[in-house]
Amino acid sequence: MTDDELREIVANLALSQIKTNAQLAKTDAQLAKTDAQLAKTDAQLAKTDAQMAKTDAQLAKTHAQLAKTDAQLAKTDAKLSKLADMYGGVGNNQGKVAEEFYYNSLKHKLEINGIRFDFIEKNVTRSKGDIEEEYDILLVNGKDVFIVEVKYRLHPKDIDCLLGRKLANFIKLFPEYQDYKIHLALASFAVEEDVKRMALEQGITVLQRRGNIVETLAA
Repeated sequence: MTDDELREIVANLALSQIKTNAQLAKTDAQLAKTDAQLAKTDAQLAKTDAQMAKTDAQLAKTHAQLAKTDAQLAKTDAKLSKLADMYGGVGNNQGKVAEEFYYNSLKHKLEINGIRFDFIEKNVTRSKGDIEEEYDILLVNGKDVFIVEVKYRLHPKDIDCLLGRKLANFIKLFPEYQDYKIHLALASFAVEEDVKRMALEQGITVLQRRGNIVETLAA
């Protein structure tokens, strides 16, 4: 090998080393950039983990609050149910008291609107097919039948019920009274003036309690 050939080989090796060093420097720079990106990612993940931990803590607090609220609602529902049972029972008892008062009063004097009756019945229930109805009080003579529905407090819906379903079912269930004149009355311990007027305007007699006597307002 000549000196020139040797010098050429050395020169090529030096050039190759320079290129290698440049590539290594570029690789190191890329690795440094990657490390920085990974560090940034790790910081972001740490931040995310901290946020998630904070969120988990907030959710745990929210669940605890919801559990407390559910317990409070359950307690409230129990109280409301107890009140409903109590006042529902009171309402039923008041209705029974009203029925007994009007039944005993009318039994003592079998007369409404100047019409005398031969007998009185209470809580009359009759059914036919899929129709069943109960009537609080019935007064009957040879040509008249008076249907008296008793409510502790009278409402407009009671008027609609008597004129609608109650009367229609009575005609179907009591064919023996088809030739009788049917009279309607609502008896109550408490009735507002507008409801009273509504009933009278639709031909319904209103019975009111005045102390220990019954006041009759004819339609």
